[in-house]
Amino acid sequence: MGCLIVISFTSASLKAQDVSLTLDDALEAALKNSNEVAIASLDEESARAKFQQTNAIFLPQIKLSHAGMATNDPLYAFGFKLQQQGVTPSDFNPELLNDPGATQNFITKATWQQPLLNFDMMLMRQYAEANQDIYAFKTKRTKELLVFEVQKSYAQLQLAHQAKNVLQGTLQTVKSIYNSTQNRFEKGYLQKSDVLQVQVQLSTTENKLAEANSNVKNASDYLGLLMGSEPGVVYLLDTTSKMNTPTALERSVPADRADFLAMKSAISAQQKMIKSTRFSYLPKLNAFGEYMINDHDAFGFGSQTYLAGLQLSWTIFNGTATRHKIAEQSIEKKKTERQLSYQKEQAQLDLNKTQRQLADARFAVAQQDIAVSQASEALRILQNRFLQGLVTTTELLQAETLLAQQQLSLAQAIFQYNTTIAYLEFITSTSEQ
Repeated sequence: MGCLIVISFTSASLKAQDVSLTLDDALEAALKNSNEVAIASLDEESARAKFQQTNAIFLPQIKLSHAGMATNDPLYAFGFKLQQQGVTPSDFNPELLNDPGATQNFITKATWQQPLLNFDMMLMRQYAEANQDIYAFKTKRTKELLVFEVQKSYAQLQLAHQAKNVLQGTLQTVKSIYNSTQNRFEKGYLQKSDVLQVQVQLSTTENKLAEANSNVKNASDYLGLLMGSEPGVVYLLDTTSKMNTPTALERSVPADRADFLAMKSAISAQQKMIKSTRFSYLPKLNAFGEYMINDHDAFGFGSQTYLAGLQLSWTIFNGTATRHKIAEQSIEKKKTERQLSYQKEQAQLDLNKTQRQLADARFAVAQQDIAVSQASEALRILQNRFLQGLVTTTELLQAETLLAQQQLSLAQAIFQYNTTIAYLEFITSTSEQ
């Protein structure tokens, strides 16, 4: 991890430098700095906060308010005096009752509400709790996808380096052929066309090498993006000659894969939502209380009263809205169940296809390894015969080109094999891993 720390703080000074990087360091940096993982973690925290909001079904609600009012309405004016506990016999004078003049009242009120029995809200709390599991599994699957993307990007960069190495070796070989051809031309053994032919091959190889260098930089930038580091650093990795060893191959997709478990949690949450809606048919029992201070003055404490009680409420009929809401929720639950079943079927097909691709990739690696050996031996023989004047320059260049093609094909086959293993591990990962 030391190299990653240097990258994050001194990336500007390393733009023209090469930095060694292991796959473990790349994975650690990506998991730490990934925006996708951070967003998924925030969704998980949001679900946890929503669950904590349901604590309100057990805890009281207390509110405090202070209001001032003035009126000349006979009814309200007399009511203010009653609330202030200041009614006198003179207040019953018909003239004062009918025309009380401006009367003011200031009320300070504390209200208290305590939920007691709300069965539907208890099920809603369970629904919110199940939602936490959904986002936890989504976060895990996001991390698994990121691991696969880093492995694939790392292998892509390995392939780019290997292509660069092959072309560098090819360039040296072509330069050697050019020197030999030039010498033989000067001695009159070859024609000018032979020298020009080698020069064309030399220029072509140099162009390909420049393109390979750009591919290395592009692949390094993308890997750096996944790790959350600045672009411009070229990472030095292991070559693609190393083939990863697959774990035990699964014959079926595991049922406890994170995305499957997320959908199962969603189905469970939907079932709790349906029960919550059904329980809304049941009556609700809640306690309430009020403590009030009424006074003619803004901050007076002349009259103090209280009110407390229990409320039993029951919605007998709401226009069949609840019944149709339950039907809608049941349909959504069936839809999620169908999606889960279809997703499992697709995953199994994907697994079967990937296993066949792995077998093909393994066979391709073996075949290309043989082809490289044969092409290398053929080039060696032709080089000796070329020095003896037994083969043409064209034949020698064709042999050199064939060797380079076979070496690149071998690197591509190993890349395909390693990325197939990484994808196989991704589609067969379980929640315990």
